[in-house]
Amino acid sequence: MVGREQFQEELNHVEEVIIEMAEKTIEQLNNAVDALYKSNVEKAEKVVKDDKALDHLDFQINEESILLIARQQPVATDLRRLIVAIRISSDLERMADNAKNIAKSTIHLGADHGIQIHASIEEMRQVAVKMIELAIKSYKGEDITLARKLAELDDVLDNMYSTMLRELLEETATNPQKIQHIMQMAFSGRYVERIGDHTTNIGEDVLYLVKGESADLNN
Repeated sequence: MVGREQFQEELNHVEEVIIEMAEKTIEQLNNAVDALYKSNVEKAEKVVKDDKALDHLDFQINEESILLIARQQPVATDLRRLIVAIRISSDLERMADNAKNIAKSTIHLGADHGIQIHASIEEMRQVAVKMIELAIKSYKGEDITLARKLAELDDVLDNMYSTMLRELLEETATNPQKIQHIMQMAFSGRYVERIGDHTTNIGEDVLYLVKGESADLNN
């Protein structure tokens, strides 16, 4: 019984670190987009620097999960929990990388780029944050209904990105001298859209955890 209690305690710790990682990922995304709109290169550089903390948490989750698998040799649901923890950690790390890439776009643009950042990036950020929060809530509660809702939000995010990209391409036709700056906005929108894809991966992981079946929420 003591061994089982120890295993559950260590598993709970892994899940707590995942929640911490999700919160930091949201913070990174918010800071990156804020820096983009305010042309705040210093804040963008901090986002790039702080990404290392997310990498460390990803490594920690992987190490703890692998050690638990090796030491306890769990089966059925317990094994799925650890596999899912590793998967979710990887997706959160990649989300954080996309936030870092937005910050790099801000650095590339510089403090005095003189262009207005497209409003859709902020709107997309709001949807992406909602998706991350929903994904983690579905994970904590093992709620497959919430997990499936991520597909609907991902469609919204995809449509927002497509509309923004079309408008930006039209702008390059009238402002060819600013094409490099406009493309950095397009890249930033793409990074937010990719974050949405990674949150649907978490939804798929929740479905796998609860039902033991693979699913595809990106189609």
